[in-house]
Amino acid sequence: MHTPYHVKKGQEMSRRHPSMSELFDLTGKVALVTGGSGYLGTEICEALSEFGARVVIASRSLDKCEALAERLGSQHVAMQLDLTDESAVRGAVNKIFEDMGSLDILFNNGYSGTGKDLDNVTSDDFRQSYETGLISYFAASQQMVDHLRKIERGGCIINTGSMYGVVASYPEAYVGVEPNSPANYHALKGAVVHLTRHLAAYYAQYGVRVNCISPGPFPFPSTCEKYPEFIERLELKVPLKRIGQPWEIKGIALLLASEAGSYITGQNILVDGGWTAW
Repeated sequence: MHTPYHVKKGQEMSRRHPSMSELFDLTGKVALVTGGSGYLGTEICEALSEFGARVVIASRSLDKCEALAERLGSQHVAMQLDLTDESAVRGAVNKIFEDMGSLDILFNNGYSGTGKDLDNVTSDDFRQSYETGLISYFAASQQMVDHLRKIERGGCIINTGSMYGVVASYPEAYVGVEPNSPANYHALKGAVVHLTRHLAAYYAQYGVRVNCISPGPFPFPSTCEKYPEFIERLELKVPLKRIGQPWEIKGIALLLASEAGSYITGQNILVDGGWTAW
């Protein structure tokens, strides 16, 4: 249903208005989700799969990717991918185009970084965060759009940001918690949010939408078990008075990946229970 970027203005207005089921249908679409076997990545893969996309599930752990791909269905593909290796990231995108003919949805979700406190964080910690959570995002996006331009086909890119790319954390909330709320993570996610806007402005001419999803407090189950008082402190900062459940990322992921979000680009959408509304 995507209107290619070379279609003249006005032509798309004559199309039949699609039904809601058609708008959310991803049948025939190919998606790459980095960090796809992770906590939120698994939910994203499930959502895209449920609505018909063929999903390439990529992360450092091939075993986890294979297990998820098997659970979701035989049409899905597991891929081991080191986001610190830019050539591997670009090669993964190239392979998807070679093997599957296109890449319609790129979900830059993977991240690996340290959680040191402000007194101990180093420049190397910043470099590691930026390699996995920013440079890899740009490399995959650039490589994807290079292919799409050649075949005159549009697509969409979705980056995973964070509410901490928009606001600072409350120091008192993280007292006694390791890993805490590291400066390298905050700086990284702020960069992801603005990279999203920049790419959206420049890739729109090729029919490629670029958006960012910024989750709020979605702590891992292990964190909830280890630091119950920390979770209580977090919940006090949320207007909805609770932390997020991983499945609550699925709706916005599907919206932005599908034609239902065809007029949304350059946006950073916060899924934070109202945290940033204060």
